[in-house]
Amino acid sequence: MSDSQAENSAIVRPAVPDDAPAIAAIDAEHTGVEKILHWQGLLTSCRDNGGLALVAEFEGDVVAYIVGEVRAWEFGSPPTGWIYAVGVAPRSQGQAVGRRLVDAARKHFADLGVSSLRTMVRRENVELLRFFRSSGFVAGPFVELEVDCG
Repeated sequence: MSDSQAENSAIVRPAVPDDAPAIAAIDAEHTGVEKILHWQGLLTSCRDNGGLALVAEFEGDVVAYIVGEVRAWEFGSPPTGWIYAVGVAPRSQGQAVGRRLVDAARKHFADLGVSSLRTMVRRENVELLRFFRSSGFVAGPFVELEVDCG
């Protein structure tokens, strides 16, 4: 079985707080910062508050994750699914693992009666922008604005 076939046979399952170290390690491969306490708290919050937290697991190893929730009524928006974070271990990129997680998130939110899914991406993160665009995402109805608080 090729690596691509193997990763495509990864199991998508709900994430649990014990997955935090593996998720933190994948995140650190992309960001350079290991935030294990952040991930432990986020996974616990998702479990306790009905959020979305999934991992893709291959041969007992977590190779990808996605985390999100439904948000409603901020800035006049109807209930909308939000992806907070998605990450794929570099060794598993390009093998549709991330796409499978996004598809699972879309189904999850559709099953909740939500009609749209959103996320935010840094402009300079071309790789992640490309991933989301290839997954069907387009510019949404809002423009993010910010100001320095200092």
